[in-house]
Parts: sequence; C-alpha cells; structure tokens
Amino acid sequence: MCVGLEQNRLALQLAVLHKHGGVATHDQDVFVNVVGGIKVNETASDLVVMLAIMSSLRDRVIPQDWIAFGEVGLTGEVRPVYNAIERLSEAQKHGFKVAIIPKGNMPKKAPKGLKVVPVEYLYQALQYMAENT
Repeated sequence: MCVGLEQNRLALQLAVLHKHGGVATHDQDVFVNVVGGIKVNETASDLVVMLAIMSSLRDRVIPQDWIAFGEVGLTGEVRPVYNAIERLSEAQKHGFKVAIIPKGNMPKKAPKGLKVVPVEYLYQALQYMAENT
C-alpha cells in the first residue's frame, strides 16, 4: 500500500530490491507514505524509497542528516537525475551531512560539510547503509 507514490512504481522497486538487494518482500506488508500530501512522480525518489524499505526490514534507522536520490533501473543500476548540484546545495543548506547519490551525478567539488557517497548500483547504497547505521 502506498500514499503519495505510484503503486506500480513501488511494485517495481520491490522487485528490484528482491533481485538485487537479496530481500524478498512477498510475505511482508509494505506501506509507503509520503508525508504532507505530496504526490511523488519523480524517479529520483527510487533510491531513497528503497533505502527506507530496507531500513524498516532490517530495523536500522537512517540518520536524519542523510539524503539519497537516484533512479534505480531494473538491473539495479543507479541512474543520474536532473538538478543534482542544486539538490546537494539545498541539502547542505538544510543541515544534511551525508548524500548517497548516483555516481554519474558526482560533483567536482561537494558542498562544504556534506559527505557525498557516489554509487553505481543499488547494492552499494545498501552496503553503505548497513555499514554506517
């Protein structure tokens, strides 16, 4: 069940998590709620939704000063998204300390005080989360 996110997109994310994250959710109830009544249509939310699901399944809290963005493809690749530099700049202004982003969006210079973690594949983001939460 999801609120604020397209149900077909969530089904796709769960399938990719199963195939490339080693997590079967077919026997789980998965609820996704985007707060504030916002409807997310942007594929840049794929990575953060998948990390949030893993966070719940593994009982690992994602720190509040982390952000993540990136489109995740069927083969588990994390694809670049538009406006990455602006997203990172705004994240830094709002006090975020860690950003997990597509390797293709890696800036030449990260905003001061923001650790940028570039990933090419979903498993790398999941591994980073497992090792740092």
